[in-house]
Amino acid sequence: MSKGTVVLAYSGGLDTSCILVWLKEQGYDVIAYLANIGQDEDFEAARKKSESLGAKKVFIEDLRKEFVEDFIWPSVQANAVYEDRYLLGTAIARPCIARRQVEIARKEGAQFVSHGATGKGNDQIRFELSCYALYPEVKIIAPWRIPEFYNRFKGRTDLMEYAQKHGIPVPVTPRAPWSMDANLMHISYESGMLENPKSHAPADLYLMTKNPEDSPNIPDVLEIEFKNGVPVKVVHVKEGKTKETPLDIFSYLNEIGGKHGVGRIDIVENRFIGMKSRGIYETPGGTILLTAHVDIETFTMDKEVRRIKQGLGIKFSELVYNGFWYSPECDFVRHCIAKSQENVEGKVQLSVFKGQVYILGRESPKSLYNEELVSMDVQGDYDPCDASGFIRINAVRLREHHRLQGFSGTKQ
Repeated sequence: MSKGTVVLAYSGGLDTSCILVWLKEQGYDVIAYLANIGQDEDFEAARKKSESLGAKKVFIEDLRKEFVEDFIWPSVQANAVYEDRYLLGTAIARPCIARRQVEIARKEGAQFVSHGATGKGNDQIRFELSCYALYPEVKIIAPWRIPEFYNRFKGRTDLMEYAQKHGIPVPVTPRAPWSMDANLMHISYESGMLENPKSHAPADLYLMTKNPEDSPNIPDVLEIEFKNGVPVKVVHVKEGKTKETPLDIFSYLNEIGGKHGVGRIDIVENRFIGMKSRGIYETPGGTILLTAHVDIETFTMDKEVRRIKQGLGIKFSELVYNGFWYSPECDFVRHCIAKSQENVEGKVQLSVFKGQVYILGRESPKSLYNEELVSMDVQGDYDPCDASGFIRINAVRLREHHRLQGFSGTKQ
């Protein structure tokens, strides 16, 4: 008798294939769920593989459009960057994948969901917090946290032996000495030989971006148009090529950024679970958009509003990294950020060249830039004499501080 139905987030790889068979051994009916979020994957081959391994049903869901519109775009509005460097490509994808997993579980009457995330990483937290938020009664099976599973499969060799014993097709090509996670926004590389933070990444590691040294010697000049803080159009200035749908825009920016080696980082970050980890990321389109969005935002947004919004962007990044996309506080922060973007509108021209993004110019009907006011050649509606009082008022606190501290006249 079946213990119940479980929806497994299935990748088609060795780990989740072994998990699928193992779940069946434990007495569960398994529904395999594959999310297409832009990774390079043979989805039909994965469908056939999961069916051959005994999956009761297989769902292959194309989530690329909603991934861009519902998850990447709010991150662009937020200028989302974790710990000053990481553009959150994996963290943003998890709530997108989990949302559809829960929808399938509810529709199919499944009481369980399962995933192949390890017991040391962030993804287990991101998947499970999302599932519990959207399906509070759900039960989660996390094999890499179950002693019977992780004691049985202590390494890849054990998985390979299990696969051969149970007729699971094993990879024929040698495995790269690191793990990789790919989606439309980025590719991340970690573990294996990369766990030594001093080891340099081999040149053949990068799959999404060219080495900047080998990139074209002619820049690509783009004009990106924003409305409400999200891109609505990209034009290649020289070629006249235009992209206007969210998925097309983001895919095209990935193509241009990848061609010029934009968006590579090699960092040590702080996982939510309490340890530091080394990760290498390539995020070509996201890096172009971050540069362009910061520029148009600064051009159109009030200084004090932007100062508050910057703090909200940092908070948003931490919440997303830690798995709290579906929390009330993240919902609140997203609404505040969306409100701040109402006047973030206009066009930014930029050059993409040899691993860098260079801003060339910008224009906006909502600009707060007053050329006459700021000009050194025109006085405009500004009396320079007013600056004297402004400076003296701001100096009161400084003069008093130094007088009271006895620092007046001393060398600092």
